[in-house]
Amino acid sequence: QVQLVESGGGWVQPGGSLRLSCAASGITFRAYAMAWYRQAPGKQRESVARITSTSSTTYTDSVKGRFTISRDNAKNMVYLQMNSLKPEDTAVYYCNAQGGVNFWGQGTQVTVSS
Repeated sequence: QVQLVESGGGWVQPGGSLRLSCAASGITFRAYAMAWYRQAPGKQRESVARITSTSSTTYTDSVKGRFTISRDNAKNMVYLQMNSLKPEDTAVYYCNAQGGVNFWGQGTQVTVSS
């Protein structure tokens, strides 16, 4: 059974930081590209960051220079370090495993407000 479990969301003031974690099980983690998506109220889900099985990374323009995606294959974990957070980063953040089949976590809420 495949499970992706996100953690680390919460409330933070503008300019603050959060680190999201995603624990994967039931997949050959090292063979999967991993990604973080987000969905704000009334908006479509969008890709935020992606890391390949060889640790190449890509980011959507709005988070470049502020967010960093990383992975630990020994622990089956993927992370999203989010710095200089803005109110427009408020969304539910989802972990995504990309292989022959895509898998999704349940999401974790990130709220950026003063």
